[in-house]
Amino acid sequence: MIETDRPSWLSLTRGDAPLLVSLPHTGTDIPAEYEQGLVSSWLARKDADWWIEHLYDFAASLGATVIRTSISRTVIDVNRDPSGVSLYPGQATTELCPTTTFDGEPLYHPGAEPDHASIEERRNHFFEPYHATLRAEVDRLRSAHPAVVVYDCHSIRSVIPRLFEGTLPHFNIGTNGGTTCDGALSEEVERICTTSEFSHVVNGRFKGGYITRNLGQPENGVHAVQMELACRGYMREPLGPVAEGQWPAAYDETYAAPMRDQLVRILKACLTFAKSKA
Repeated sequence: MIETDRPSWLSLTRGDAPLLVSLPHTGTDIPAEYEQGLVSSWLARKDADWWIEHLYDFAASLGATVIRTSISRTVIDVNRDPSGVSLYPGQATTELCPTTTFDGEPLYHPGAEPDHASIEERRNHFFEPYHATLRAEVDRLRSAHPAVVVYDCHSIRSVIPRLFEGTLPHFNIGTNGGTTCDGALSEEVERICTTSEFSHVVNGRFKGGYITRNLGQPENGVHAVQMELACRGYMREPLGPVAEGQWPAAYDETYAAPMRDQLVRILKACLTFAKSKA
């Protein structure tokens, strides 16, 4: 069932299976009041998790609950700690309300960056409702099932020297060092990746963001996993720096099919794990 009593930017498709799929970075909407001061609309949307909502559009058919925001992460990043504490101390990253792209390019003209009042407004309007919905749906599913899996969907360009060395593996599984889910779930997801044609790593550069770390409480029956996909696995990604007009690459269902097939296996494995706890 698609909810109709929520903000237009927040979509919720409810399912009854013990699986919640979160899509926090696929949005590209920037309300007019937040456009002022931006260097360019392309830069402001450059780091979106492009086409992930298409790649995972099978999730609802599995009975999963799917939550998505259409708001760009440039307005506010709902996968960052709202306190401002870095998720990756000592490593380059972006803020709750980013002021640079992943490549370090300024998003705002000098002096036009969001101030404290603007950040609080964005947090109240977008961040808090997204997380309140996540929490409410986790509680709903947990009341009906002994265990629930929260699967947080992400993607990123394969080569971004400012953030990591070399070329990112195709599948980047994050469980914050094994603290956000039962080891058996992480091992099964990794097993599927190992048997695929794609490379993978567990708790490498991307160990899971705020959503995974905040919701993952395996001792209370809530198991959270972040999956960060390297874009080249599902789209014809130009490796290295990208310019306006060449990014994002178009979504091609045929090209994306091999990775999508593995993602179907992974989400089915998440369901099998959750149901095994009955």
